[in-house]
Amino acid sequence: MLITNVRAHHIRIPYDAGVASFRQGASSISALEIVMVEVSTDAGLTGWGDAFAYVCPRTSTTAIEEMIAPQAQGQQVPDAAGIPAFMEQIQRNLHLFGRYGITMFAISALDIAMWDLAAKAKGVPLHRLIGEARRTRIPAYASLLRIGKPELIARECETALRQGYKAIKLHETTTPAVFAARQAIGPGIPLMVDLNCPLNGEDAIAFAHSCRDAAPMFLEEPVWPPEDFATLADVRTKGGLHVAAGENACTVHQFRQMMQAGAVSHAQPSVIKVGGITEYLKVTALADELGVRLAPHSPYFGPGFLATLQLMSLRDDASFVEVFSMKRAACLWRGRINVDANGDVEVPQGPGIGYEPDTAVMEQYRVS
Repeated sequence: MLITNVRAHHIRIPYDAGVASFRQGASSISALEIVMVEVSTDAGLTGWGDAFAYVCPRTSTTAIEEMIAPQAQGQQVPDAAGIPAFMEQIQRNLHLFGRYGITMFAISALDIAMWDLAAKAKGVPLHRLIGEARRTRIPAYASLLRIGKPELIARECETALRQGYKAIKLHETTTPAVFAARQAIGPGIPLMVDLNCPLNGEDAIAFAHSCRDAAPMFLEEPVWPPEDFATLADVRTKGGLHVAAGENACTVHQFRQMMQAGAVSHAQPSVIKVGGITEYLKVTALADELGVRLAPHSPYFGPGFLATLQLMSLRDDASFVEVFSMKRAACLWRGRINVDANGDVEVPQGPGIGYEPDTAVMEQYRVS
């Protein structure tokens, strides 16, 4: 099976996040930017992947078109056993552009599409290529955008629980915000706090102490810069709380540095940033070896989300799937990816990543 074409699709789907907001500098972001890669073959099968594209969709698109497509077009599609070597060669060919950031986002997109194709060639869901499914439904946590005001945070938390979510994650940086959420949801609901890398070590330790009585399941990325694993380990040791990080890490090598430094109790590989499914699987194997729990990063709704569901179905460690708490104008897929009344997301059982994109939705919200 030969790769005949690699095409990037930039899709922009508006959303309503209520009182919350996602900001880039002074600008408020009100649409999901999705950059999908479509890999066509001479056998008529198509594979889908996506690259991280928040506020950088044109850059991710260009990386796919100018860096990834020339590497892949004309190549044989490998089977599952051959994908790691295939993708390593592409990483080697592109290493002079850096092995982090946009380059790895684009590589991630192709890798996901390769696994999608390999599973479709066998007529099985992606997880069947890797192992035996332990779960067919994954409990979801509501990943709230930043709100700021404690009274509004409490209201949004209560809304999420009514929608069926079994856990909540805040993107807040103040102690009153954390306690407002805990008071609203009660003591039995897991609560996570994502700070998005704002603090030095001393302030991060102080923040951990200040919200310890709210019993967060973990603090996520409390430290700037995120690759300062020594300081992150210090926060974990002295702060008295579990620490999660990894959404900004690319390749298993950076995760190895993080884990060996003792920086995290929870590793957070993002399949559309880390290097795709291939690197994600290396990270999970390393985490199991070193006794680190997994808490994958997945606040997106493209092929990477479906791939994450497939991968999480292989584990029975009670981990949650991250779901952005927002109302999307449309669903990109010919299938259900919403959270049900029990707070779960069903793992799709179709070939590959499980569903095919809705081409009418793609055309309606296409940018390029």
